[in-house]
Amino acid sequence: MNALKDTATVNEVFINAHLALKHDNEVAVIASHIGVSKFLYPIPNPSRLSENTDQAVDSNLYQRFKVVNDQVISNMKDLFEDVSTLNSYPDKASSMIAGALSMALCYTNRIMRADEIGHIKPRILIISISPDSPYQYISIMNCIFSAQKLGIPIDVCKVHSEETVFLKQAAHLTGGRYLKLQIPQGFLQFLMITFLPDRFTRNYQCLPGEEKVDFSASCFCHKKMIDIGYVCSVCLSIFCHPLEQCSTCRSSLMLASVNECGLKLLNGIKKQAKGRESGGST
Repeated sequence: MNALKDTATVNEVFINAHLALKHDNEVAVIASHIGVSKFLYPIPNPSRLSENTDQAVDSNLYQRFKVVNDQVISNMKDLFEDVSTLNSYPDKASSMIAGALSMALCYTNRIMRADEIGHIKPRILIISISPDSPYQYISIMNCIFSAQKLGIPIDVCKVHSEETVFLKQAAHLTGGRYLKLQIPQGFLQFLMITFLPDRFTRNYQCLPGEEKVDFSASCFCHKKMIDIGYVCSVCLSIFCHPLEQCSTCRSSLMLASVNECGLKLLNGIKKQAKGRESGGST
């Protein structure tokens, strides 16, 4: 619980820094929990929140910071105190990151459409503490393609847990940044240096080179990570083994011949991949 409080405090400082950089900067905060994604700020009906929060004006604090911080903290407490979502999903330990990303894209798209001048340059920052969920692969990839079309970079800060393949792909494909936090004590510093600068400023930064991106996919049939699979030529669904009929679009697939002539090709590809990983030259 202390780690969660420390993370929330760091996020508050980072949000305040973003708002302080420019007077017309805006921010939206979305939390992803087990089985639910929720807006922490802004909220549809802030008057309900005002009844439970302290509205006293602090002369030592910029009022806009106070409004954002109070809403984020109050809504985050409500989210974690609501145990109904945990009871509804007892066997699923993954957060609804795809749902939160979809909400962020919809909100951003609405703001961009209302901007007639076109001066809004949106970005999305994902602070992830949970592992990948193969069941959300399709939804996450759809979000990545939507972000590409809208020109919205997706930044990812990975805290704790293991590397996330899907979010690293999101950062790479949308032109964002990916950071695996190695020193928890430097969380705020890494956020400020890596993710706070805008797109223009980033062109003049020299950051460590990106790690190799793993483009593994999740098969549609068993929801497991695969390096080599079979793709439907109609709907581009991915399978880990040949099928006579696509389970997504019901198209007939001519995959029986793969077992005969394609097996040698696949084995050759695997051998070449192993050779590159071991440092061998061809």
